[in-house]
Formats: sequence, structure tokens, C-alpha cells
Amino acid sequence: MTDNKKALFDAMVAYKVPGIQAAVDKARKDGLSASQIIDAMGEGMTEVGVMFERGKLFLPHVLSAAQGMKNAMDVLGPELQASGDASTKRASVVMGTVEGDVHDIGKSICSTMLQCAGFDVHDLGRDVAKAEFIKEIKDGCTMCGMSALMTTTMTVQKDVIELLKQEGLRDKVIVMIGGAPVTQAYAEKIGADIYGETASETTRKAKTISE
Repeated sequence: MTDNKKALFDAMVAYKVPGIQAAVDKARKDGLSASQIIDAMGEGMTEVGVMFERGKLFLPHVLSAAQGMKNAMDVLGPELQASGDASTKRASVVMGTVEGDVHDIGKSICSTMLQCAGFDVHDLGRDVAKAEFIKEIKDGCTMCGMSALMTTTMTVQKDVIELLKQEGLRDKVIVMIGGAPVTQAYAEKIGADIYGETASETTRKAKTISE
């Protein structure tokens, strides 16, 4: 990890909005691209989620880190959009944080990067009911991305896959999962097609599988 990326990661974990802004400003000044900055911040935000779940950070800390991330996205979003290949039309993707889970920063970053890569993204937000994912797929989405930031909600990802099987839709959709407690092994266990540790990894795999 480069000095700038480490500084961005550390700033997110420290959760102070001014510190996050300063790290972003320095990274931009030193020539890091929007996607590199967002990746490093996303890794830091994932760590914040893990620390929150373990009781080392509390909700105000998470919200502060999320605000710093949002501020950065407001600045970096246009740059990311300009550098993306939005002219290349790819698959329609439904994205959402599963029901019972209100953490949506990582999912939102992934949605932004997918959109910039040319995907038609239907972002349902957070605490999304299982039936809402199914509805979007019935309406034409051929990819489904689900985020879970808590071990208590990651089981919903499996539930949605089971519902897709029951509805006879499983073979018609590519399922992507991610979130702090989620692993490649878990993705394989529940039958997901793509696991992404970061937004950029998920986007890269989505582009590869859709080509």
C-alpha cells in the first residue's frame, strides 16, 4: 500500500471528517486517480464496519466516516464518471444492502463504479426486502448485487439465491455479493457467481463475466 493509500485508509479508520478531507486532497495533489482514492477509502470503510461490529467503534464514529466518504464521493464522482466507459452499454444490475442492514457506503461506491463502467444500475438503497430484488430481476435485471455488513444479515444473501431458484430465475441472473463479513468461501457455499472484496474488484469481475 502506497503512502497516500495508507493515509486514506488510516483517515477513514480515524473517522474524522477533516482528516479524511485532508487525506483526499493530498492524494489528488499527488496524482492518485479517483478510482484509486475511492478504493483505498473503501478498504478503510470496510475496516470501520468490522470495528463497529466488534464493538471497537460506535455508530457516531461510523456515521462520521460515512460522511467523510460521501463528501469525497461528491468531489470524485464527476471525475470517475468522466474516466469511465459509460458509452458502452452493459447489463442491467439491481443493487442493494439486504434487509435488516442499513450500511450502504460500500454498496453505493460499487453502484457508482458499475455505472461508470457502463452498467444500467438500479440502486434500491439499504434495508432492501428480498422480494424487491426478485421484482427487479423479473422486470429485466440480469445481474443482482447484494451487500451485507453484519454477520446477522449476510444470510439474507443466501435467502435471495434460494428464492431465485424457487422462482425459476437463478439461471437468468448473475449474483454478486460483498460486505465486511462476506468471503469467497461463503460466496461459493451459497452459490453466488461473484464475490468482490472491493468495489473495483467487483466491477472488474462484473465486466469480465458480462463480456
